Amino acid sequence: MNTNAVSPLRQRMIEDMNARKLCAGTQRGHIHSCKRFAAFLKRSPDTATAEDIRLFQLQLAKTDVSICNRNRIMTGLRFLFRVTLRRLDLAAEIYHIREPQKIPLVMSQDETRRLLAVAGSLKVRTLLSLGYGCGLRAGEVVRLKVKDIDRAQNIIRVEQSKGRKDRHVMLSPEMLGLLREWWKARPTRCDAGVAPEERWLFPGRKPGKPMTTRQLSRLFHETADAAGIKKSVTLHALRHSFATHLLEGDTDIRIIQALLGHDKLDTTARYTRVATGMIASIESPLDLLSQSRKKPKRSRKVHPPA
Repeated sequence: MNTNAVSPLRQRMIEDMNARKLCAGTQRGHIHSCKRFAAFLKRSPDTATAEDIRLFQLQLAKTDVSICNRNRIMTGLRFLFRVTLRRLDLAAEIYHIREPQKIPLVMSQDETRRLLAVAGSLKVRTLLSLGYGCGLRAGEVVRLKVKDIDRAQNIIRVEQSKGRKDRHVMLSPEMLGLLREWWKARPTRCDAGVAPEERWLFPGRKPGKPMTTRQLSRLFHETADAAGIKKSVTLHALRHSFATHLLEGDTDIRIIQALLGHDKLDTTARYTRVATGMIASIESPLDLLSQSRKKPKRSRKVHPPA
């Protein structure tokens, strides 16, 4: 993060975030939150009072800011007051709202098949297949390098993803075939001076950088429209569909947890609420009641002749 021509308070906050190894996206979010609070105050945040924080939270509640974004803003402010300013009394004034629990929106297997079938190019088909076939996040897909593909063990290594964790996902024969096709067609304009194992699988427009998640998201929505998918799905729906379809195929939920990189089993267990195949196969107690009313007729005993 650029620290040139910034106020001493922001500079100190950036140093505190760097010391705690917060990622660039988190740092940008925290800085944006503090800038929004300063615009509300019309003065520096280090002069804020408990009443200022109360009024700011009331102002957010009156606007169209979603609960998720509101909590994100207050998380940035809490870092400022708790860590940088050492004002624990003001940090205690910040509260978060419980976010509504929503069921992940997934695509059916038929919809996923149509999506991949109408992909406009080999590149798009390979990108979307990685998202669905391996359960990768958008950032994980675009940051793949040659060294991450382990053909000997049939796995893909995902390095330092969300939560600074490494994990392995499967490398299916079909996925390997797609990657081999893409490697032959892949542009090589940015490969000069880069070791083969360090090359991006999907190089971006800027030299030395991979393609952006925004580009990938745009390609997904264009393909979803071409496939006639009416659901308001996002790129992350591929990862949701990966987990749901595995669960419907009787894959152990702890294996799915490891493939997704979830710390808690509860996070993975939410897919049991959208596994429509599993839900539809459950026998309703209403049907059981009707079955119990239809008692089988007793067979008449036939006595043998004396």
